[in-house]
Amino acid sequence: MYGQTVKIKYPREATVTAAICGILFCIIGVIGNLVTIIALGRCPKLRMQATTAFVISLCLADLLFCSVNLPLTISRYVNEAWTLGSVLCQLFPVLFYGNVAASLLNMVAITINRYILISCNRYYNQLYSTASICLQLFFCWGFSFSIMLPPLLGIWGRLGLNVSTFSCTILEKDNKSPKKAIFLLGFVLPCVVIIMSYSCIYWKVRQTRMKLKTHEVTTAKEKRKAYRDKEDNRLTKLMLVIFLCFLVCFFPLMLMNVFDDDVKYPTLHVVASIFSWASSVINPFIYAASNRQYRTAYSKLFNCIIGSDLVVEANSHKNGTTDNKVPCSEKINANVDLT
Repeated sequence: MYGQTVKIKYPREATVTAAICGILFCIIGVIGNLVTIIALGRCPKLRMQATTAFVISLCLADLLFCSVNLPLTISRYVNEAWTLGSVLCQLFPVLFYGNVAASLLNMVAITINRYILISCNRYYNQLYSTASICLQLFFCWGFSFSIMLPPLLGIWGRLGLNVSTFSCTILEKDNKSPKKAIFLLGFVLPCVVIIMSYSCIYWKVRQTRMKLKTHEVTTAKEKRKAYRDKEDNRLTKLMLVIFLCFLVCFFPLMLMNVFDDDVKYPTLHVVASIFSWASSVINPFIYAASNRQYRTAYSKLFNCIIGSDLVVEANSHKNGTTDNKVPCSEKINANVDLT
């Protein structure tokens, strides 16, 4: 056992509510993120976009959180104690903090991608080759979890159980803890980069709009470019909404950790934690509500799963043959221009 010895009393109503919310988030988050990964991965038009690779990576981070981190957290709230052993107690903070950092770094990658597309378009194809995208994704995930190595190895701080809050977290070792450095590298710095990038994007889009007002679009080529720019701006706004929702979800937890580090108001800590969990659940709903291309990808997948077998079977009976069956993947590929 590590950490403080005075156990903080959490209201049972709060821990039960947290467990129920956690179970709902697990179910919705796993289904929503898995469906998003499949829908985007099977749509050729979206698969050709570099942004989609980072969006799928972000969905994978959310899927990992909902399928691994949340069940472990639910067990903690149900039992009001850590009952899963010391080894898993040391691994849990690695998974949790590494997961949050991976989500943010994927958002950083998305934001930089949007910035280069809008502001430095002539370098876009060079910077976003297949090898470059893979390297960026490797960095996002590798860096996110590598920052947890010092406390995991006991070099700087340590990982273990804080008895007062029955949570497995980063603890001090020799009166030293990397918690602030990890918070700075894994949360604050990525947020600053994202905010600065979107500020630059806003300024560039504003300048472009002012130029368009003084220049009438007449040729077919200019109209196509204007349409592409409009679609790019819509996708950029969608990614900005994703980031802002992430901040809103984590902001209460940040406030509680800063202003109530001694956990004098345990119920508020539980509520703040529930808000932070929601960040891994809401993204598929934002994609579906805010972007036509993503909505179409979802629609094609659902139509394929629910309706294709019935339609094909009916047509086969009508024609008196079963040779007309078409694989679901081919149907999706045949309709990529509907977006």
